[in-house]
Parts: sequence; C-alpha cells; structure tokens
Amino acid sequence: MNWNDCIERTNTHSVKWSFADEEIIPMCIADMDFQVSSAIVDAMKAKAQHGIYGYTTFSERYYESIIGWWKKRHEMTIERDWISFSPGIIPGMNILLSLLTEPGDQVMIQEPVYYPFYSSIENHGCRVVTNSLCYQDGKYKIDFADFEKKASDPRTKVFILCSPHNPVGRVWTKEELQELGNICLKHDVWILSDEMHGDLVYEGYKHIPLFEIDSRFKEMSVICAAPSKTFNIAGLQTSILLISNEDLRNKYQNKLTQFGLMRPNVFGVEGTIAAYEEGGPWLEDLLMYLEENRKLVKNYLHENLPEILPVLPEATHLIWLDCSKLGMSGEELVHFFLKEAKIKFDEGYKFGQSGENFVRMNIACPRERLYTALTRMNEAILRHRLEVNR
Repeated sequence: MNWNDCIERTNTHSVKWSFADEEIIPMCIADMDFQVSSAIVDAMKAKAQHGIYGYTTFSERYYESIIGWWKKRHEMTIERDWISFSPGIIPGMNILLSLLTEPGDQVMIQEPVYYPFYSSIENHGCRVVTNSLCYQDGKYKIDFADFEKKASDPRTKVFILCSPHNPVGRVWTKEELQELGNICLKHDVWILSDEMHGDLVYEGYKHIPLFEIDSRFKEMSVICAAPSKTFNIAGLQTSILLISNEDLRNKYQNKLTQFGLMRPNVFGVEGTIAAYEEGGPWLEDLLMYLEENRKLVKNYLHENLPEILPVLPEATHLIWLDCSKLGMSGEELVHFFLKEAKIKFDEGYKFGQSGENFVRMNIACPRERLYTALTRMNEAILRHRLEVNR
C-alpha cells in the first residue's frame, strides 16, 4: 500500500472532490484519500464478476465478522441478536429518536459536535439541549454539573454521546463514561452512543465501548458503529447498531421494515466481511501514517503559524483548529481559506456556537497534499499579517 500516492478523485462523483475550481484542496468531509485494503477490493471484484446483484440478506459470516472484530479490537463480547442494520449512523439515529421521543421532548448533545445531530433532533420536533464542552489549554473536558442539571429535567429523554468525539478528538476515559452513564441511568435518559471513530485511536489511548463500562448501561443505550470510517467504505452504506434492549430492538426492526430498509447493499455485505476479517494490517499501517500526519500539522503550525492552535486529536483523522487569533468570524474564516489559500475546511460554526472560531481539518490524505495545504495556509496568513499591519 502506497500511502503517498495522490490518487485522482475529481470527476469520480466524489462529494469531497466536487468543486468546480480544481485548484481547491478539500480538507473537509470525513472520508479518506487513500485506497482501501486490497482484501476489500478483491471482495468487490469477486462479487462484481459473479454478475448477479439481486436482493441480499445477511449471512452468518457477516455476523461472525462483526462479533470477531469487536472481540479482538475492543475485548467486547457481542451477542448476535444485538446486531441491527442501518444504511448509515444518522438514518439509524433518526429511527431511534422517532421511537424514544415525542415532539417537545429534549435531546442533549455535547457541542461542538458532529452537526447532523442537530437536524436529526429537530426532525422529530424535539429541542436541542447543549452540555457545552469546556475548552481550556487546548483540550476539552466535560462539565458534569451542567450535564446532570440538564439530564435531570424530565423533558430530557435522550443523550447523544460522541465517543470518540468528533470534532475535538477526545477519547473519553472510563471514569468520564461511567459518570455520564450513571447520571443518565439516575434520570432515565437513553444514550445513543456514536462510536463511529472507535477504531481510529492513536497510540497511548484506548477506546472503551459504552457497554463495557457498566452492564447496567446495556438496557438504556445503543451503540452506533460502522466499518465505514475505519476502512474508508462510507459509500457502501453499511452501519451497525448494537441494541441489547429487546423491546427497543424489535421496535427498531419493525421501523426498518416499514421504511423498506431491511435489506443491505450486496457490495456492502461483502465489504464489511472483508474489512473485519482481513483489514487489520491495513488499519495498523493507516494509524501509523495518520500519526505522522498529525505530527506534521502540529510541528508546522507551531513553527510557522502561531495564529492557529491545533487541538491534537486522541482519535479520528480530523484536527480541530483554533483560529481565534486571526480575529475572523466563522464565515470569514472559511471564505478566507477558500479564497486566499484554495483550501476547503469544514466550517466550525456548524458544529455549534462554540465552534465559531474553529475549522475542522481532514488529515487522511497523502503527506505531499497535506504539506501543500499547510504551505498555502502559511502564505495566505503571511499576506493577511501584512495587510493587518499596514
């Protein structure tokens, strides 16, 4: 696998690479510019060559690949019955919210956080309640007093946990997760735990699935996961919901049937199996490459751009950049980088009010492309300094 290979993605129907201006480097949208594991490619080829792509079901090997991955990677035992399908985490969450809430209820999130959570909550006539993360000395922490105050409100029915957190990159500790779970248990608040980035954790940190923290949490929570971010196969649209609570699981399955979503994509099943059975070595190489990219961003910004403070991620292939010293609003920031540096970042303000002075940078790309983006940022900010000091 050549991680430094700059594969052409324009004119491939890529959402990330859909800009009319081909000079723009997209450092947005959380998919990677790397080819997937050869095992996945081989599985796709074999299925394509079969030549029949009819209605597909879930094989025993599909379930076994998921169970085996979680046991090996996270030391967690999954019961086959817990595994439910969704074409994506957000569609799955929307179905769960329709089952767990009524219009007028409150759903709590910890902003700045993955922005589709907001619309998912509002889709069901619910009110977004924010337990804002505390940002201090380049790191984020949880305000537990505020969390309990809002969880204790009888209108709060669900808490959406992002673990590891997107965009700030925190890997929550066992103690933090235990406290969050205890508070939700105390106040009868369901937890939807988005653990999409649980496999993309840097050395020195360990992702702990919510179910492994405390057995009591299994009956009042759902783990949402997928091979998509880990193995760069989001387009195959196969996500996994682990639902231990039998009553909720049955209601969820009934909803899937009502919406006609009970059958998977034929290639998605094969991709999931190949990823979980044979993708481990590819992932280990990926994590080493991302670690070097993370170091490059940290060192380059420290040496050249003191106006930008990276919040170093403990997980994910994303870096949350504090640009407050540039003195620009959120919209001005994105426009500045797009116009002056020809770089597209994810707008920080979309992740919540506290993200106003931030942008989110995707570092899952060849190092040459990353270095080019950093150089463009440097040149644009040098020009900005000159203009400010005139």
